[in-house]
Amino acid sequence: MNPARILAIETSCDETACAVLENGRVLLSSVVASQMEIHARYGGVFPEVASRQHVLSIVPVVEQALAQSHLTFVDVDAIAVTRGPGLAGSLVVGVNMAKGLSLGTGLPLVGVNHLEGHVYSPWVYNAGASAPPEPQFPLMALLVSGGHSELDLMSDHLTYKRLGSTLDDAAGEAFDKVARLLGLPYPGGPSIQNAAEDGDPNRFHFPRAWLEGTWNFSFSGLKTAVLYEIQGLKKKSGSLPVEDLAASFQAAVVDVLFKKTINAARELDAKEILVAGGVSANRALRKAFQAQSEFNVHIPPLSLCTDNAAMIGAAGYFRFARGHVSNLDMDVLPTWPLS
Repeated sequence: MNPARILAIETSCDETACAVLENGRVLLSSVVASQMEIHARYGGVFPEVASRQHVLSIVPVVEQALAQSHLTFVDVDAIAVTRGPGLAGSLVVGVNMAKGLSLGTGLPLVGVNHLEGHVYSPWVYNAGASAPPEPQFPLMALLVSGGHSELDLMSDHLTYKRLGSTLDDAAGEAFDKVARLLGLPYPGGPSIQNAAEDGDPNRFHFPRAWLEGTWNFSFSGLKTAVLYEIQGLKKKSGSLPVEDLAASFQAAVVDVLFKKTINAARELDAKEILVAGGVSANRALRKAFQAQSEFNVHIPPLSLCTDNAAMIGAAGYFRFARGHVSNLDMDVLPTWPLS
């Protein structure tokens, strides 16, 4: 594919991000303005606040990304931006910024699916570092985040077959809800992970929804089981073994995600496995995949697990290299599926 530099913008939720990427892999700069502290007081992302904060951050973030890469728009070949899925108000800020830049510079515009960005995050590495091996197709991709939990089979670049997805709560959503039940701070994923470090994952035997015969996931029943356990413990003693509850809950989630992904890769003859999305930062999940030797597993570095623009630049490059260019009348797609 032809070489190209992509300036990418990501504003799907509560992170305002911009990055410059070369040839779909080499990261020249990456800037992320996080709103985590702002939304922590609400116990979750407040959409109206998120979109207003994007408006304040988007121009400085783009300017900083260009400055860090030591490039100008003359050195850029295309502008990629997250079109969806995500919060409509947040997406609009990024898309309109990208449209304005495209109109002002004459650079092509590439609308990117946020989930596809997560898929391409393991392709990215920092400029000056050794290039890690590219994932090999057919590839079993596990996408796990606050809003999505799904298994997709990639037969080639940009080619996906969805095998299964969550029937209720996504894995990250379940982490947030259980953290709230345990009195742990938002965001729930890191809070539960930290609490679980000192807990016994075998103390509570929480259910696993295997959903035999499908590749779907379900975490609502697990969340309810934790709720009932907490209510029972409070009646008995009034205190909670938070660390053991967190560790046992985390073990149940990891067990299902890991085993279903491995079984799907076996049955569908995948060469390798890819794990991406915010929950891929979870230490227990990473350890489970890295401990097995049956499949080579690609997991992005922690800086690329949560929302960022580098992954949008990677996916945008592969789209742009294949001639996928968007028009200026492109609109946001808040519920845009990957496949």
